[in-house]
Amino acid sequence: MRRPIVFFVLFCSFTLVRFASAQVTPAAGYTPPDDAPSIRVGITLYPQYSVQTEPKVTDADGHSVERSAFDVTRAYINITGQISHLVAFRITPDITRESSLLAGANISQDSLVYRIKYAYAQFNLDDWVGKGSWTRIGIQQTPWVDFDEGIYRYRFQGTTFAERQPLLTTMTSSDAGASFHYNLPENYGDVHVGVYNGENYQRVELNNGKAFEMRASLRPFAAPSTPAVLRGVRGHFVYYNDRYASGDERDRIMGNVTFEHKFLNAEYDYLSAKDKVQATSPLIESNGWAFWATPRYPWENGSSVEALLRYDHFTPNTSTGAAPLTTVPTPGITFRQQHQNRTIVGGAFWFPHQGNVSTAILVDYDGQHFENITTPSAVKSVSIHGLVNF
Repeated sequence: MRRPIVFFVLFCSFTLVRFASAQVTPAAGYTPPDDAPSIRVGITLYPQYSVQTEPKVTDADGHSVERSAFDVTRAYINITGQISHLVAFRITPDITRESSLLAGANISQDSLVYRIKYAYAQFNLDDWVGKGSWTRIGIQQTPWVDFDEGIYRYRFQGTTFAERQPLLTTMTSSDAGASFHYNLPENYGDVHVGVYNGENYQRVELNNGKAFEMRASLRPFAAPSTPAVLRGVRGHFVYYNDRYASGDERDRIMGNVTFEHKFLNAEYDYLSAKDKVQATSPLIESNGWAFWATPRYPWENGSSVEALLRYDHFTPNTSTGAAPLTTVPTPGITFRQQHQNRTIVGGAFWFPHQGNVSTAILVDYDGQHFENITTPSAVKSVSIHGLVNF
């Protein structure tokens, strides 16, 4: 764990030395960058209506019913801006549902509360390292999830594959730390590396351990002479190295291939993980894969109709040991034979818009189906999801 952090510190030190020592000589006709301070406000909203078809729930009168609910799963107020062309910032409150019980009564108070999702300063290195290069410090995007959301536009339906698996701490979109981003020349890819608390933005740091996180993306067919359909292909390597406590592993390795085109976005993910929650706990290795595709038909006015097709497959424990009898349908099932699967099928309409605005409505089916696992119950639902983002 120490080696990646030492490497990251040395790398940032080298970058800052270049930043401090570089001399920029304006060329003839040079237009100076805009250093006027500015601030912008936007929103992100995810409303939804969902019906849980399986399993049914029991109401207060003892009737078996399909649970249904209106909800808001995300409500951001995005405050972004710049102090100069070198220094930018972002502050984003996040909404979440906080469950608690009234004192002396068994009544749940599931209030929607705000918390900080992003709060960071960004130092742009365009003048020295290359356009699109920067360093950040604060509560900020982690290397993979937020990046992947730019390709997989349906995070308003639910979390990505990496966020859902595995165990206690998943790969979420934000954490407190420091990071560096660099764009490869000629649009051949980019690299994002950072050191984070590792507890994600929802939790405070619990110990002295820090997570090294990185994503390296390569666009092998970026050359202008390459057919346009191939320029949408990218390969990605994602690595997270962390500890629950000293010596207790929490590692994630992912390999991903993405494709972006006017009529289709698609992605294949492979995830391998190791988790040792405590010194007395066994080391649990898990793995899985996911595939999704979103074929679409765009119209000239900017609107489009789009299908969402997704399948997740995950093995929560690859051990050949016998699984607990309380979780299996028949004796003799090993951990390796237990699989968690998820199928998502939907259809969406994306409204026409101008500029950096996205609005859509999605109707979808989301069904979990487990192999050789009897608990917990697999959940199936039909939902209407909305997106407003600008």
